[in-house]
Amino acid sequence: MEKKDLRIVYMGTPEFAVESLKRLVEGGYNVVGVITMPDKPMGRHGSVLQPSPVKQYALSQGLNILQPEKLKDEEFVASLRALKADLQIVVAFRMLPEVVWNMPPMGTFNLHASLLPQYRGAAPINWAVINGDTETGITTFFLKHEIDTGEIIDQVRVPIADTDNVEVVYDRLMHLGGDLVVKTVDALLEGKVVTTPQEELAAGTVLRPAPKIFKETCRIDWMVGVKRVYDFVRGLSPYPAAWTELYQADSSPIVMKLFETEKQFESHSYLPGTILTDKKTYFKVACHDGYINILSLQLAGKKRMSVGDFLRGYHYVENAFVK
Repeated sequence: MEKKDLRIVYMGTPEFAVESLKRLVEGGYNVVGVITMPDKPMGRHGSVLQPSPVKQYALSQGLNILQPEKLKDEEFVASLRALKADLQIVVAFRMLPEVVWNMPPMGTFNLHASLLPQYRGAAPINWAVINGDTETGITTFFLKHEIDTGEIIDQVRVPIADTDNVEVVYDRLMHLGGDLVVKTVDALLEGKVVTTPQEELAAGTVLRPAPKIFKETCRIDWMVGVKRVYDFVRGLSPYPAAWTELYQADSSPIVMKLFETEKQFESHSYLPGTILTDKKTYFKVACHDGYINILSLQLAGKKRMSVGDFLRGYHYVENAFVK
């Protein structure tokens, strides 16, 4: 079968999923339908509907778009079946019911932003950086009942530098993901796919999960030490951002988000959470094994700023601390 004859249905929602769809469209593959989330209500009263990044791109290319509220809805399933897809591709979408992923004769494969079986779940890039990993990657695999557990088709390994934040890794994986999706489709067309059960790769290893990240997940624990705080901040930067509370004498705590920090390992006698500053050039927080030098931050209700701008505009109170 030629690629122009292969009927592909593509499923995805965020920016991460646009790159792979773009590569398929520009590569001349036959994308007969795009499935994405319903438009999201925005604005004060939810009166403005914001289409997903995937929908915006699909509209620009004149592609057929479906936006089901429920993936088991009979009308949606009938519309999907009518597309007569040979293959379905999923990138950053929702968990699919079997009636959907088992529909096309060539199956449904997913692009996941980790080296499966590691980091199954909703936030694999964040957790790889938070945990201080020096390597991550992308994986294509066939869908089956349990989430992120199907047989692996292909993987690409990607280094994580000590200075990379989640945005840098996200962008790197997004573009390499486009390459891997096209490579996987071509391998399927040529009948050259040999899959590997995840159980084989998981044998003898400790699997790390990648659960969804909530606001409370992002709160910094200053007791864990310099390296872990440093990795935690870059694993959540720039979004949703690690945060702490800044306490001043006789005032309510202020929420402070951190975006860039530096590690400083040093013996000292300060309690974790103690702030040290010259009020002009540096603003650092004590951990049990050194300090976290804060380079950029954001106070609640303010814009992101450098530590220099922060210190020039902030009326520092002696004995302030964070926790």
